[in-house]
Amino acid sequence: MHDTLTTLEALRSGPYSPSQLHNISARQKTRLLSASLHQPLDRVAVLGEDHTGHTGCVNALSWVKDGEFLVSGGDDTTIRLWRLDSSDTSREYPFVCNGVVRTGHRGNIFNAQLLPHSARITTVARDGQGGISDVGDCFRQPASSKETLYTTRSTSLRILRCHKDAVKRIVTEDSPDLFLTVSEDGTVRQHDLRAHHTCVDGSCPTPLVEMNHELSTLALSPLTPYQFVVAGSSEHGYLFDRRQSKKHLRAAWGMSPDEGSLTTCVRRFGRPLRPAGHSASFPHITGARMASTNGHEVLLSYSADAVYLYSTMDDVHDISMAKSPHSVLPSNPSTETDYGEGSSRTTGSSISNTLMEQDIERFLEAERGEGDEAMNSEELQGLLGDNTSMPDLEETYDEEGSADEGGDDEVSFAHVPVVHPRARYAGACNVETVKDVNFLGPQDEYVVSGSDDGHWFMWNKNSHRLHDILEGDSCVVNVIEGHPSLPLVAVSGIDTTVKIFAPHHGVRRFSRMHMAERITQRNAEPAAAAFGPLSVRMAIGSSDGCNPQ
Repeated sequence: MHDTLTTLEALRSGPYSPSQLHNISARQKTRLLSASLHQPLDRVAVLGEDHTGHTGCVNALSWVKDGEFLVSGGDDTTIRLWRLDSSDTSREYPFVCNGVVRTGHRGNIFNAQLLPHSARITTVARDGQGGISDVGDCFRQPASSKETLYTTRSTSLRILRCHKDAVKRIVTEDSPDLFLTVSEDGTVRQHDLRAHHTCVDGSCPTPLVEMNHELSTLALSPLTPYQFVVAGSSEHGYLFDRRQSKKHLRAAWGMSPDEGSLTTCVRRFGRPLRPAGHSASFPHITGARMASTNGHEVLLSYSADAVYLYSTMDDVHDISMAKSPHSVLPSNPSTETDYGEGSSRTTGSSISNTLMEQDIERFLEAERGEGDEAMNSEELQGLLGDNTSMPDLEETYDEEGSADEGGDDEVSFAHVPVVHPRARYAGACNVETVKDVNFLGPQDEYVVSGSDDGHWFMWNKNSHRLHDILEGDSCVVNVIEGHPSLPLVAVSGIDTTVKIFAPHHGVRRFSRMHMAERITQRNAEPAAAAFGPLSVRMAIGSSDGCNPQ
């Protein structure tokens, strides 16, 4: 990591010099980052406000090269690479745009990711295509206030046309050549850049998943790379296992492989009851994320509802949410579940097999070193003192069950057991756009989501309390990405700019926690869904007008 980032880490994380930081353990760095993110955050930089940014909505954000660069992409079909300029001492966070890449897409860019161990960025867009761009020259350039323009001809390596509709998300694997994409055409595909084919003649590889409804989100954890979660215009999220071994699937899930398929759907994630006042006519999951630190926790963001936390290791059985007085569900208890004649009977944590748990433990030990452990909540509280949290929002629920949406897919996967949520994080408004959801912190301590009112919400994952509300966009926040090693959070949405948040010890200009009750009540009203973000924002008040490009 460059000296400028090391210095920034020293300033933001504690009283250490850059040389001392090289000597502290991974565990200590994790504790410092956790402590920093627990501190009050505020907006510290706006990328592109000086007319060096995008000219349309920013839909894609990704920290790459260990956080040295921030990649952004949007409606203007370009990707921009931002970095800190250590020669600029006039600003506390001197981000500059080092390069602009014209991707050649003919529609809005929805996602952009760097392929591991390479200098190749893959992008997906509304035009149904995937693009591969070589940005190695930009990575090699020193940071400066002058941005370099890269044409499609100079950077484009390959165009993928395997999908038949808008492509929404990319999930990379531990390879410079392999990655997954999900599309509104209802498929999930694995791409291998080492194997060439011609898309127009129908020789594209068989999809990993084919469903009869639109798909909009895809998630995978590096700890369990043989599993992934996919969701879209259905009441359920779907967990697929790529191990087509009868032994593995029986031991882990009590199921047999799907004959003739490359993957097997082993679990569905759903809501036991529908929140009162929410229509079931068009259920839609806009965002999914799997925890990178444990491999089993799953976040799903439901349109016109809330964010739900699941675990792939929980039992499958009904949990009544009817008349629940809280916005958070209790943990799923461990009860015996019978999957039918000839199948294994599993309880509690044995839902996931021993092999998966051993794989996760080996990965964690390699990452943190033997004996390292994350700061627990008691240690963090002792270090930082008491933190004012907002009480859980009260919710009531309709007594009827979830709508059985998803068409033929609900019939095809009716035999797949359903897992119900551990927790529900309410307060944000998710109606107008396809919002992502994310974990935040080195141990996935927080849950974050954007909102139609221009705010982004931050909840403590374990206590389920609302931790903060911050203004991140003049209209709608869609994407939130935390830096891998520094207390920096990048946020984007309808605006043409990217907002950077960091710990701030003075008066916070962009926190809205003092208005939390008013904001969350307004977002919970049916009118918020009916009239959209502009009326919500006018009712609540903001520092900027809503002027989508």
